[in-house]
Amino acid sequence: MTAAKRERQDAILELVSTRAIGSQEELRQLLVARGWDVTQSTLSRDMRDLRIARVPTPTGVRYTAGERSLGEEGRATLAGLLPQLFQNLEYTRELIVVRTHTAGAQPIAEAIDAEGNPDILGTIAGENTVLLICRTDAARERVVKRLLALAAR
Repeated sequence: MTAAKRERQDAILELVSTRAIGSQEELRQLLVARGWDVTQSTLSRDMRDLRIARVPTPTGVRYTAGERSLGEEGRATLAGLLPQLFQNLEYTRELIVVRTHTAGAQPIAEAIDAEGNPDILGTIAGENTVLLICRTDAARERVVKRLLALAAR
């Protein structure tokens, strides 16, 4: 990653964590005001790289990337994302269905996959639903317990 890209992404993270920003264009204009004249496609790539998600709040939809949400290599961590994006979960046998706020499923699934938890065979994510496939019922119990603990933070 180039120094300029890292600085631009740091500026994006700082803006998203300190302001209620509801659209990419609003974020782009804030970056322009700071001297970063970025295209919409560059901003979209940066936001995807940073795992920034849109979440509903009492005052409207906003972008978020909590302080704890980024781990090594700039990847979003499950501990950082789950408290912000989690709505509920249900399970049966070796399957867990996690419901998230709109656009929250992909970042959650990616964070789960990045952990490499041996109890989880894989994930499938839609817009606001993640399906986790566990190895056994006992594995599912461990995963459910951990997800609920992380979501409660």
